[in-house]
Amino acid sequence: MSRTTRYATLFIALTLIAVPRGSLAEEALELRAAAAVEQVHKQIWKRFVDPYNVVLDYTDLEGKYLRPTPQDCREHKPSALSWGVPVEDGPMFNGLYLDGLINRYHRTKSEADLTKIRRLVDGLLFLASRGNTPGFIARGVADDGKTTYPMGSNDQTTPWLYGIWRFLHDDIGTPDERARLKAKFCDVVSILERNGWRMPCDGGPSTHRGTFLQPGWEGSPRLLFVLKAMHEFTGDEAWEKKYCEAASARGSNDGRSRLEVCRTGLVFDRNQGPRHSWTGSVGVTALRALWEMETDPVRRAAYAEGLLHSAQLSAQSLPLIEKFDVNGTERFESNWRLMNEAWKPQTSEAETVAVANAGLRVQHRVSPRLHIEKDYMREPLFAAWVVTLCPDERYVGTQRDAVLRSLAHYRYDRIHLSQFFPAESAWFRLPQPTADVR
Repeated sequence: MSRTTRYATLFIALTLIAVPRGSLAEEALELRAAAAVEQVHKQIWKRFVDPYNVVLDYTDLEGKYLRPTPQDCREHKPSALSWGVPVEDGPMFNGLYLDGLINRYHRTKSEADLTKIRRLVDGLLFLASRGNTPGFIARGVADDGKTTYPMGSNDQTTPWLYGIWRFLHDDIGTPDERARLKAKFCDVVSILERNGWRMPCDGGPSTHRGTFLQPGWEGSPRLLFVLKAMHEFTGDEAWEKKYCEAASARGSNDGRSRLEVCRTGLVFDRNQGPRHSWTGSVGVTALRALWEMETDPVRRAAYAEGLLHSAQLSAQSLPLIEKFDVNGTERFESNWRLMNEAWKPQTSEAETVAVANAGLRVQHRVSPRLHIEKDYMREPLFAAWVVTLCPDERYVGTQRDAVLRSLAHYRYDRIHLSQFFPAESAWFRLPQPTADVR
């Protein structure tokens, strides 16, 4: 490492975190993590933000990827859900990454960072303008910049709403920008309410996919978040009444209220594997937003407890970094059309999910590096972010070194998935260390 690089790295660590100096090992870990986070930021903006200001799922190491055609979208290939395609998760990743970028901007006050925030917000608005169905949030677009796959989900819509809320709640932007975004947020939520809180599709095999009324963790924090945000943005007490009623109403199959579901916090869907912090983080961001907006001490304490439980569960994924070989040479296959080997016509949501899963099995077989990155990079880095979303700084402090080791572990210029962006989000939420949390 050159003297200039060493000085630049030291400057990043001291100016962005101003960490009290501890042991030499702690200082070295802080510096490594600081340098890694800057590499994360550089790689995301070099390779993964497309011409429509939408974050891609993956590229090759030069930033190249295969974008679907309008025909692919219309024929639902590899599936109407577009699972495994580079444009699969635009609203999810734009909305979630805004958390990290906005916290970065609070630290740097950089106009360049503010410009990037606006670009991601523009990407969210772009995705909400595709298709012909009110309330539909497109995942991404074909190479014509217009055509989309027809099926979204609550995992796409919730981060779309969270990203807009984060921008507004943190008082960013001009009055005109804020007025436009509030109007769009309220319009989408009002449409969802009229649709019985189901996420509309834009044609295709199903009219809807996902609902905020789903029992348990998948629905409870999301519904409460949108209701509370509507009250925050409109001042209409009718939304507060709906929020309070929904919080006390049954939100799980075992009879617990939605508030009690939120108090329990993140749980993993065992159908998706033993650990799934990356999709679970969607509910955790909704829970964090609720904690920030809530003034009632009982409900706020419940949200804080749920965030602590969520952090404790996700922290168990942090050691997975040890299973990731940063010098691994496993094959990465960027040609997602190989998944069409499993393609069949789809006439229902269930058939679409089956075809999508079959396609992913093909993709994992031909692209083993992709699956390794999902299991041993995506999971621990999303877990690190979930830990830092916890407002209990004492607990987060106990996990600080494990989080820093996770951020510093990877060579981000050799990773194909974009889902290392939570490393930046975790870094800018990580509290400064103090003697009483060690």
